[in-house]
Amino acid sequence: MRFENQVAVVTGAGRGIGHAIAVRFAKDGARVASVSRTEANAQKTADEINAARADAAKAYAVDVADQAAVQKAAEKIFEDFGRVDILVNNAGVTRDGLSMRMSMEDWDTVLNTNLKGAFNFIQAVMRPMIKQRSGRIINISSIAGLIGNAGQANYAASKAGLIGLTKTLARELASRGITVNAVAPGLIETDMTTVLSDEVRQNILKNVPLGKLGEPEDIAAAVAYLASAEAKYITGQVLTVDGGMVM
Repeated sequence: MRFENQVAVVTGAGRGIGHAIAVRFAKDGARVASVSRTEANAQKTADEINAARADAAKAYAVDVADQAAVQKAAEKIFEDFGRVDILVNNAGVTRDGLSMRMSMEDWDTVLNTNLKGAFNFIQAVMRPMIKQRSGRIINISSIAGLIGNAGQANYAASKAGLIGLTKTLARELASRGITVNAVAPGLIETDMTTVLSDEVRQNILKNVPLGKLGEPEDIAAAVAYLASAEAKYITGQVLTVDGGMVM
């Protein structure tokens, strides 16, 4: 129960990696604000957590790209829980396509959700964290933000931007007892990867030294470590969890 008496906010908590992160925090004793674009997804994760531990989670439906909506949701989270100790910016979308044919709508949608959305939530919780002189902020980037990926100019740019944001905030907030780190997942078994054909999957695995895709729980474990007391002297870092793809 290493996060007992702590409150963790997890965006994109409705499924996949975000769901695994929210559940992991709850299992380790935290109370969890389950944030998702849709009320149904946010509530599903909160209900699962509460079934295991009564009143450990609450659901919040918010589009992270909407600054006003994020501010309103954050105010409700502070009203419900009284504090925020951990923020995990996991919410993200993809709109893939080659750069020459990518629409501005697809570019804006991805950057507004993946990068601006993270900044919106950081700004919403930053002042209270500074006041309490403690906090953990963890941004979920991607190996695409480190090495790029053809057909994902918008996604790779947003995830690279998160890394720059992470390092800047780590410098700004270190003196206030707040650490800021990023986790860069490789290929993880989620809804996005289950649709891949066996041929595509095998081609991908050729570039993974460990020879298999990761699981959402692998990312949750990395996030939990960075949020823990054991990682109190780590800030401004990018932890790749990718089976060795990026070395």
